[in-house]
Amino acid sequence: MTDTKSEKVSDTNELFLNTAIGFLSVLLILLLAALFTRIVYPRIFNERAELKSELISEIIQIEVLNGCGVSGIANAYTGLLRSNGFDVVETGNFESFDLQETIIISRSEVMDNAYRVANALGVSKQNVIMESSADFYLDVSVIIGHDFKKLNRD
Repeated sequence: MTDTKSEKVSDTNELFLNTAIGFLSVLLILLLAALFTRIVYPRIFNERAELKSELISEIIQIEVLNGCGVSGIANAYTGLLRSNGFDVVETGNFESFDLQETIIISRSEVMDNAYRVANALGVSKQNVIMESSADFYLDVSVIIGHDFKKLNRD
């Protein structure tokens, strides 16, 4: 009787080991296939195309920041800017809530984009500044100040 029990335990252990080896073999094949796919088809990086520069300024990507502390103000102007054809990709709070006047910051070298946003909101050209950096992926930052009631609402 003990031989039968030890044979059953041995068969169970062999079945478990064979199942584990089979599973790990399939996993290894999948990982090798993924590696091969990554080498053959590398990821596409999200960068602006330099070759077709005529397309760059057609879509203006904007971030809208709350600089006055009024709850929901960045979201309210996000809707307004989107309805005017701008691509608002980020909203949030500015580093402080004591900004008296709304400012438009050109993050790229193209000031015309910032002026278009300022015109849509009714912001004076005096409040449009340039702060370009290669680290920014946006064209324009809009920081809503305490003068938000004077801005365009439609």
